[in-house]
Amino acid sequence: MSTLPITQSFARYLTEERRFSPYTARCYGADLRQFTEWLVDDRQIAFNEDAEQKALDARVGGSPATPGTLTAIVCAADPELIRSYLGFLGQQNYSSATVARKIATLRSFYKWAERRGLAASNPMTAIRTPRQNKRLPKAITVEQVERLLSAPNDNEVLGRRDRAMLETLYSTGLRVSELVQLEARDIDLTGEAIKVRGKGKKERLVPLGAHALHAIRRYIEMAKADAKFGPLWSDVGEHPLFLNKHGKRLSSRSVRRKLDKYLRMVGLDASISPHTLRHSFATHLLDNGADLRSVQELLGHQSLSTTQVYTHLTTQRLRDVYGDAHPRAEAG
Repeated sequence: MSTLPITQSFARYLTEERRFSPYTARCYGADLRQFTEWLVDDRQIAFNEDAEQKALDARVGGSPATPGTLTAIVCAADPELIRSYLGFLGQQNYSSATVARKIATLRSFYKWAERRGLAASNPMTAIRTPRQNKRLPKAITVEQVERLLSAPNDNEVLGRRDRAMLETLYSTGLRVSELVQLEARDIDLTGEAIKVRGKGKKERLVPLGAHALHAIRRYIEMAKADAKFGPLWSDVGEHPLFLNKHGKRLSSRSVRRKLDKYLRMVGLDASISPHTLRHSFATHLLDNGADLRSVQELLGHQSLSTTQVYTHLTTQRLRDVYGDAHPRAEAG
């Protein structure tokens, strides 16, 4: 089945107006595609893209969509229809987190469709998101971080790149998607900071620690002297900061593969991910007295409540220290 025109319009809204990343827009699109494919099967609809486009054009013009089309059913959806779909999802044994994400997609879609006058009403106002078990972010210790950061080989340019990359992740708390989008010109070695383009194309300035700065300088120094990479560094930073062996932008998947390699080398848990370094960055800052609002700014969180999850980790650590150290912490 081709993508429904109305959901294509929604995808354009996400990328062009809301400035969602292509990855996030694809995730929303996949959720909506599953919903529309379920409708086709459930209602035995003969899908025709031309007919669906005409049905959408009619809705845009303020007329009812052609009866019997998928677009007409989507535009007239009520809570009962949505609950039937959620029942189908329940039969697929999705986790509560996955179901919650799919509900969030439909919530955004129908809010947009109602505002545009495409949907008769918003059926999601009567739908509750299932309760989820809160998962605390995983953080590793400072000692484990140091073991990991010491793993890359400093005697070769790709090893120095990897050391600089890992140091930057831990020093700044960047998302891996933000890391691979860095350009050489985004690094301010004199000001000891880095310009980051986060979610929604929002930019923020994040300070770089001394160890990360040193690692980046050493990487750039060797890259400039390298026969393959040297010519790239003559164009005043008009290229990605972290390059792969072919001189192209390093991908998020490649960062994960490099991390896995170094985790094996130093004997650390294979489940540690680039995002674990982000969690560790925030947790270690709070452990050492940083205020929550500053950590929010550094992480690029829009809402303080998103950052507050890290306080649970630090509170638990305080409880553990108290339980181990205080003479009257436990009943005799």
